[in-house]
Amino acid sequence: MQTAPVTPSPMQGPMRFLPVRENCVLVELADLEETLALYGALEATPVAGVLEVIPAARTLLVEFDPAEVSVASLQSGLASLSNGSRNAPSAVVVEIPVRYDGEDLPEVASLLGLSEDEVIELHTESEYTVAFTGFAPGFAYLSGGNPRLAVPRRTSPRTSVPAGSVGLAGKFSGVYPKNSPGGWQLIGSTSLEMFDINRQPAALLQPGYRVRFKRAMDAGSTSIAPAKGYSSPLRKERMRAVDQASIEVVSCALPVVFEDVGRAGQASQGISRSGAADQKSLKTANRLVGNAAGAAALEVTLGGLVFRMRGRGEVALTGAAVSISIASASGERFSAPFGKPIALDDGDVVTLGAPASGIRSYLAVRGGFDVEPVLGSVATDTLAQIGPSPVAAGDLIGICQARPGTMVSTEDVPSPPLPAAGEEVTIDVILGPRTDWFTEEAVASFLSQPWVATGQSSRVGIRLQGKALERAVKDELPSEATVRGAIQVPASGQPVLFLSDHPLTGGYPVIANVACRHLDLAGQVPVGAKIRFNAVDGPFGSIHPGNRA
Repeated sequence: MQTAPVTPSPMQGPMRFLPVRENCVLVELADLEETLALYGALEATPVAGVLEVIPAARTLLVEFDPAEVSVASLQSGLASLSNGSRNAPSAVVVEIPVRYDGEDLPEVASLLGLSEDEVIELHTESEYTVAFTGFAPGFAYLSGGNPRLAVPRRTSPRTSVPAGSVGLAGKFSGVYPKNSPGGWQLIGSTSLEMFDINRQPAALLQPGYRVRFKRAMDAGSTSIAPAKGYSSPLRKERMRAVDQASIEVVSCALPVVFEDVGRAGQASQGISRSGAADQKSLKTANRLVGNAAGAAALEVTLGGLVFRMRGRGEVALTGAAVSISIASASGERFSAPFGKPIALDDGDVVTLGAPASGIRSYLAVRGGFDVEPVLGSVATDTLAQIGPSPVAAGDLIGICQARPGTMVSTEDVPSPPLPAAGEEVTIDVILGPRTDWFTEEAVASFLSQPWVATGQSSRVGIRLQGKALERAVKDELPSEATVRGAIQVPASGQPVLFLSDHPLTGGYPVIANVACRHLDLAGQVPVGAKIRFNAVDGPFGSIHPGNRA
């Protein structure tokens, strides 16, 4: 789709607005300096209706409320801020002790025509600034280093990079906060803990902070414990009333995790929103038992959960329809309805069957689960490993008191039609922001063929299989923000449909994004189902393969 470029006076090039979905646009600028200048101006003078802004190498992802601000007004408001200047660096200076033992150091030296000692000298003589965060919680993109250290990413990313690895990619330097895949050139390692959920703020490096690298022998001996994973899902026993009702997990097949509507506003720490893969079903389950819509519920994948009621309570299940079998303490067995409140007595054992269609069911309990929030949410982010750990057999999960005046719902809630393995489902998408990185034939193929959801699927995303998509632009894409529902195409040409636990930023082009109305449906696609993508109007109006950004 073509949009009229907005050309701010002091900038070197046009500001381009690229479609993401109905409530998101990607603002492309000339370089990192202009991007951070606009980001700083937005922080100083917010535009009405803007909900969140995520900076990257040369783009800003802007999420907005269409009911409060139109796209035209948003464009005008952003253009009016284009004469802003980058925020001054923070007074905070973080020294990072580095052992220059990275396995890519010899190759980096060879690529640059330098000795290894010269690479180290260039890396330690500069002061860096945290430009933005992304990829993983606590991962900071550090700008301002010696331009002679600019090197490409590895042609073949590693499947696992150790926590504390210090790397180079393009003009950036960075430190991996935890073990993760990665394609940066590794030149060293540090013992500093880059992300600690028990620290305030959790990310050691915040946007604007100044950073200096020091050889470990020059920087003293700094030793910090390895990064912690998930938090305990349960409140300490001393915090529970003796007579508090609870559920005891007897067994679960696949991971069962706590979810709510997610943790917004944590982009500065490299943390995406996460939350339930099917938000509507989560809210419906809570409404059935009289909870606030965003209360914590259990997200159950493919059924298989067995739990025992301790005390009395009311529960409800929504999402992917499962059979519900109850065995009472006296030995009586009976079935319970899906999508309705269910009263349970002390000792009742509830067994959930496998769904015939869909993949994720939501278990809410009246009063809500007594779970400790992490960064303002109980959502379990499986990629970032933030939030309560998945539940396990033997866990005793406390139940909070219901809010005064709330009632369980008596209305029937029909289960939405969900796809089953082998079936085909149509999902509406908005083309962009990087549709023009693909050939016309690839875009047509993306929209015309059925894509199979492979077994390499999780809350992070669904790996799709079909005829590979050919790129028209072969360049490396500078890192930019991604959203739930983004369809990213790596070098293999086989798309990945991001779900709730997607990375905050990515380095592969996004050919399209799932429309808001089908985000929950995308979260219910099982392995073996086929997806057809249907292009619909985006934030700038009509869009089709021949009329794209």
